[in-house]
Amino acid sequence: MSIINLNLSIIIRLYSVVFSMVISPIIGHSETRLIISNEKDSTLTLLDGKGNVTGSMATCARPRGIMFGPERKEFFVACADDNQIAIYDTKSLKLLRRIRDVEEPETFDLHPDGRRLFVSNEEDSTASVYDIQTGERLEAYDTGEEPEGVKITADGKLAFVTSEAANLVHVIEIQKNEILKDIQVNQRPRRLALTPDGKEMWVTAELAGMVDIIDMETLTVKGDIQFLPTGFRKEQVTPVDVIITRDGKTAYVALGRANHVAVVDVPSRAIKDYILVGKRPWGLALSSDEHTLYVANGLSDDVTIVDTASSRAVKSVPVGLIPYGILVDDQ
Repeated sequence: MSIINLNLSIIIRLYSVVFSMVISPIIGHSETRLIISNEKDSTLTLLDGKGNVTGSMATCARPRGIMFGPERKEFFVACADDNQIAIYDTKSLKLLRRIRDVEEPETFDLHPDGRRLFVSNEEDSTASVYDIQTGERLEAYDTGEEPEGVKITADGKLAFVTSEAANLVHVIEIQKNEILKDIQVNQRPRRLALTPDGKEMWVTAELAGMVDIIDMETLTVKGDIQFLPTGFRKEQVTPVDVIITRDGKTAYVALGRANHVAVVDVPSRAIKDYILVGKRPWGLALSSDEHTLYVANGLSDDVTIVDTASSRAVKSVPVGLIPYGILVDDQ
């Protein structure tokens, strides 16, 4: 073998090793399964962790919010136009049961007791509570118009619900079954994320182009973060989803019409980066190791896969029409 061929062989082998060590982890693992709710065509798209489409299945009308049930054995899908919540077996994807007569469900959160599901009812201006086993409605709370985001504290004492049209975050004291406080925030609040230490609730304000930060001790807004990626006007920045890493150091904010995801240092509130993704990103999910961020892009009908170490978009994968929520089954 000539020296040139030997060197070429070494280069190829080194490239292969680097690719397997660096590139492969970026795009996840094939055993991972992603479940995407597609609002417009009433389907669920199935992907593996590398972004390969492995299937699609019809579901209820206008699926939106999606989340795991207790021990991740089943998952819930909010069916806005069917006024129900469909419950599927995570492994087999078989429909197990339905919670019916749920007015226009959009998103939800599961109480730490693993039994009560708190649901935002968009057209009914309420937040309702259902027993996930019996389907019985247990409680209902009046909210402002167009409630969306729902977040329950880790101790199960408080539930937070955003009202888009009223510019309020409602704080529900669960044991007393009453609204404890209405917190005024910026225009059109959408989603919520609680810092792991339980000290701050981050709320996206879509039409204000910012995140409001609520102090959990005083239940007042103590600060905000404004976003403006290069080349965009303020009115084009419309944040929707927000997610915070388990160590409490990094937040990701989907910026809607600005076609970027913001990367924020949580302690300092400094914007570290803007990641270009698809058109109108609004749904976010992290892999369990938090090495990969998945972004649902509602106007380009795809999901962008982001390597969180480099803050780089690796690829975008076509899914159904108007993808809304992402579930990552990798445990």
